[in-house]
Amino acid sequence: MELYNSLIQETHALTDKLPAQVWDYDEKAAWPENSSSELVLQKDAAFELGASGKGSANYVLFTSNAELGGRDQVILCGRDLKDIKGDCDFARIVILRIGVLDDEDEAVYRTLKDIEFAKYHVYPQGYMVRISPESYREQVRVSRDAVRRGISFKALGMNYIRAYKKDPNVISATVIFLTDPAADYAALRALAKKSADVTGTLTHIFEGLPTDCSACALKDICDEVEGMKELHFGVGAKGAEHK
Repeated sequence: MELYNSLIQETHALTDKLPAQVWDYDEKAAWPENSSSELVLQKDAAFELGASGKGSANYVLFTSNAELGGRDQVILCGRDLKDIKGDCDFARIVILRIGVLDDEDEAVYRTLKDIEFAKYHVYPQGYMVRISPESYREQVRVSRDAVRRGISFKALGMNYIRAYKKDPNVISATVIFLTDPAADYAALRALAKKSADVTGTLTHIFEGLPTDCSACALKDICDEVEGMKELHFGVGAKGAEHK
């Protein structure tokens, strides 16, 4: 799965220049979780991450490349939760290294979506997440009680890695949190949109989109993403063989 590799490289170009803290995966360091999403009322909140008017981005990228996939680790660019005193910019980016998927193309797409949806099944105590797929943003309300108890991005990253690694196709997971005001959140959100475009294009390809590039509404994304056009014509060829 190399369709997202260029987006991973662009993500690193934006984040690697920022000062960062890095922690290797330790499941025992995960933050306590609830069995379902917790409602954190505004009166009980210490602050909001990615609040309205602040920069925000959220996306997941896949690769089979060991160098791009990295290892199980949490990266923080910016202030940790204990040091945040008010609403601030926020992004959470996940890079997943997956094994070679040998199923039929449509089954591969479903597997990727199942892996991505793991983010909806992480319920840290005192940490209420609201994801907006349409705007590629993530907004989080953090409770004062959780801050007093020592909630941290290191611990939260362990929760997310644990959730992703429940899927046997995931070899490693890197979770990047950003609160640094120097980060280019608009550029990160643009990459989130590109990632969604790649996934959306996969959907259309597997639904039998025509292989006439001049008549294809998704020509731009196929031209831009390495391997997408080859996949498109490969699926088209398979369809012709089965007629």
